[in-house]
Amino acid sequence: MPSKNDSPAPGKAEQTRALILETAMRLFQERGYDRTTMRAIAQEAGVSVGNAYYYFEGKEHLIQGFYDRIAAEHQVAVRAVLARETDLEARLAGVLKAWLDIATPYHEFAVQFFKNAADPDSPLSPFSPESEHARVEAVSVHRAVLTGATGTKVPEELRDVLPELLWLSQMGLCLYWIFDRTEGRARSYRLAERGARLTARGVALARFRVLRPLVREVHELFTDFLPGMTKAMPGPGRKP
Repeated sequence: MPSKNDSPAPGKAEQTRALILETAMRLFQERGYDRTTMRAIAQEAGVSVGNAYYYFEGKEHLIQGFYDRIAAEHQVAVRAVLARETDLEARLAGVLKAWLDIATPYHEFAVQFFKNAADPDSPLSPFSPESEHARVEAVSVHRAVLTGATGTKVPEELRDVLPELLWLSQMGLCLYWIFDRTEGRARSYRLAERGARLTARGVALARFRVLRPLVREVHELFTDFLPGMTKAMPGPGRKP
């Protein structure tokens, strides 16, 4: 197995890593996640098994690479939306639809590995410690959605809470998208638009102090009972 001290030049290393990841995604789609081995991925990519393990410790880490890629592509894709739109509903709808656009080529693959990601003990779970980097990146997008919105003032005490809740709503959209069989996943896009509208109205209502405790209670419900939320995503003043 190659030594980390013998790692190739950064340019070539990134190319090799990308090749292994692309090959894995293709084989996962063609053969299924469970029936694809690291040996098969290495063989198809034209690298040694040891080299494949140098870049990815196992199949689970390949999926984490996929998560990170989607998160990075989403960060880039939403820049135009966030620069153009100032209305909260339009910003949120644009961000959600941008995610659907990016995820479109991977729909069948997502359907196949969902059963593994749905396992709360699996490192493929979006709430697992292994998924933390992609999760933090996704939450940061929603924080930017709220920060740049004009006309809808987010109460200061809710600014740390709402980005996580928006990310959770994106996870709900993702689940719906996985099971969506309409042409072009049209219903998922409509859900993104209507969900953004409802969310924007809810945030606008949150300016009323009488409703703020309700928002916090919803957030506490998720952090207390959703696997990994409290431990993986500590917030200001929250106990680990």
